Amino acid sequence: MTIMDLFWLFFILSAMQPVLQRRMLEFQRARKIAEIEKERNSRVILMVHRQETMSLLGFPLMRFIDVHDSEQVLRAIQMTDRNMAIDLILHTPGGLVLAATQIARALQAHQGKVTVFVPHYAMSGGTLIAMAADEIVMSEHAVLGPVDPQLGQQPAASILKVLEQKPIAEIDDNTIIMADVGKKAIEQVEKSVRGLLGKHLSAQKAAALARKFATGTWTHDYPISADEARELGLPVTTEMPEGVVQLMTLYPQPVQRQSGGVEYLPVPRAPNSKGGH
Repeated sequence: MTIMDLFWLFFILSAMQPVLQRRMLEFQRARKIAEIEKERNSRVILMVHRQETMSLLGFPLMRFIDVHDSEQVLRAIQMTDRNMAIDLILHTPGGLVLAATQIARALQAHQGKVTVFVPHYAMSGGTLIAMAADEIVMSEHAVLGPVDPQLGQQPAASILKVLEQKPIAEIDDNTIIMADVGKKAIEQVEKSVRGLLGKHLSAQKAAALARKFATGTWTHDYPISADEARELGLPVTTEMPEGVVQLMTLYPQPVQRQSGGVEYLPVPRAPNSKGGH
């Protein structure tokens, strides 16, 4: 074998390595999902959105809830017996209201128990989906978020404030139009949330909580902890199964050229037998 043959063999193996790694990861995910389904006698669905880097250009691309996600989740629900439990694992910054609402309504209509697991965060549209569950299981430091509509980069509720605080003659036409759209968006989201929360709360409490979540009470990225969510009236527990935690480790952030700001040895740690630290 010549040096050139070795070079080409090395090149081929190097090119195949990412593919083999991806296949192995997919196999590990499928096996862990099957384990959880067998243990809980449920249909497990994951919706995990990571920041990805495009391979050629190298710039970050943030994934979010879109209509492709809603199509896939609705298909999974349709393939599940109506009396079988569904476990939905959410890790998402949010996304399109249309897609999130479709998923939430499909989950709400499912007759079997629906549990939403939030290992790290489910913001905005993710929280809207979680509201459809019979039970929301959050890790100790996981968070949910407000569901107030955003028009581009601006909160709809904040655009409406402009109409309240300035004379109409001093406001440009585009802002007036945006405020009109924003008012409709808030009313629509508030109605959807009220319908979802009516599964757990009285009509009066559901209406009050829907208004709190949808009308700009907090900034859009406000982190709602498990304790606060429970105090607000959501059916939250913090008994996160270890299998779900292990499954999330199989959805790593794609490796980027620059190293991250957090590093540690990925093994369990405990004080030694002599009482050291």
